[in-house]
Amino acid sequence: MHRASLSMLAACGVLASLPAQAADNDLKALREEIAQMRQAYEQRINALEARLIKAESKTDNADNAQTVAQQTAVQQNSDQQNTVQQAAAPTQSNSFNPEMSMILQGSYNNLKQDPNAYQITGFVPTLGEVSPGARGFSLGESELVLSANIDPNWRGTAILALAPEGGVEMENAYFESLGLGNGFSVKGGRFFSSIGYLNQQHSHAWDFADAPLAYKAFLGNQLGDDGVQVRWLAPTDLFLEFGAEVGRGRTFPGADNNKNGVSQGAVFAHLGGDVGISNAWRVGLSWLGSSPKDRSFDDTDSTGATASNSFSGKSRMWIADGVWKWSPNGNSTVHNFKLQGEYFKRREDGTLASSACGACAADYNSDQSGWYVQGAYQFMPHWRVGLRHDALKSGTVAIGLVNSGMLGFADFPQLAAHDPKRNTAMLDYSPSEFTRFRLQFARDDSGIGATDNQLFLQYIFSLGAHGAHAF
Repeated sequence: MHRASLSMLAACGVLASLPAQAADNDLKALREEIAQMRQAYEQRINALEARLIKAESKTDNADNAQTVAQQTAVQQNSDQQNTVQQAAAPTQSNSFNPEMSMILQGSYNNLKQDPNAYQITGFVPTLGEVSPGARGFSLGESELVLSANIDPNWRGTAILALAPEGGVEMENAYFESLGLGNGFSVKGGRFFSSIGYLNQQHSHAWDFADAPLAYKAFLGNQLGDDGVQVRWLAPTDLFLEFGAEVGRGRTFPGADNNKNGVSQGAVFAHLGGDVGISNAWRVGLSWLGSSPKDRSFDDTDSTGATASNSFSGKSRMWIADGVWKWSPNGNSTVHNFKLQGEYFKRREDGTLASSACGACAADYNSDQSGWYVQGAYQFMPHWRVGLRHDALKSGTVAIGLVNSGMLGFADFPQLAAHDPKRNTAMLDYSPSEFTRFRLQFARDDSGIGATDNQLFLQYIFSLGAHGAHAF
């Protein structure tokens, strides 16, 4: 409207400036031109005003619809909450949001020797899974991990092992303290022992697809027990910790005795520190004592029949371990190297019984040892190579049933003198911290005259939140 008025004023000024003697037809033409201009401006202004009104109307409708939707959602949530509260009125519920993760493992195995006949000659067969695995494609042991803080003082963790055959086993289920103070911590339930270096780590964190021979021969692959652990971390510049464990001895070298009290105990100490910014180290010394009763194993006697044997007595073992880690300037993303090794020394004294002579029994004692050393080098991002050497010494084994003449050495072929050895090479690729593919080859001389060439192609996937691994 303002624009139309201005136009009219301008037109009037033009008329006023015309000479009085202007012809009527000129005035008429000017008046018609002014009228057309005013009409055009009014049409444009009206059109703009209509568009503005329409736009404002759409905005108001959208705002009204959003407000109605929000009010409806709030009302629905309120109704649902009221329904839930009414349904749960008899009890008080608490939210439970545990950390969850899943480890998926599997492999393709090409084995020269029959894995069903695998043995570590010279050593009492263990109750653990020491076989290299099935031939061909195989689903490895996967894990489901649940963990959460229970309250400000305690944390709980449960790890379910999903066996390839379809069974489910409670691998770990324990509670642990959060800040007892003065460097002390307590763990209780079922857990992997902290003896040595490798034992407390789960298999998916290992640098090779399987455990060293010493772990297979002396710990049945990995020592786990039901019991209590106490640790103390010293207030020193160097890492220094001491710990002790007591348990029921449910796994090898124990025998799950049916008795009250304690059947297995362990103590350990670890010392570690840094050398500059590129190197870190840790050494440890551990002792494990167990008192198995009727710890059984099968063997083949001199007639070719299966004989059932059992050991009762004491098993005592020392473990020395060490690890050295290097990464230039503390940056391990491009290059890093880890060197680790452990030495085992075990002595067992007791009684050995055998069905080969009608459940006769006599003294038994052994003094045996074993060790391994391995290195893993990341030569470029995501890629590593590794080498490992294993060795066992059957040492001195005194079998009373043989020394007395009741049975012969041929009745205990599993215990024949032998020093097993194995050499392993691996190459793995980890495109992320959640994925790993590994190619591994081993030449295993665990059995007498039965060298086994073993090829593994392994995958490991980690789903969900997963805690940091130990040093």
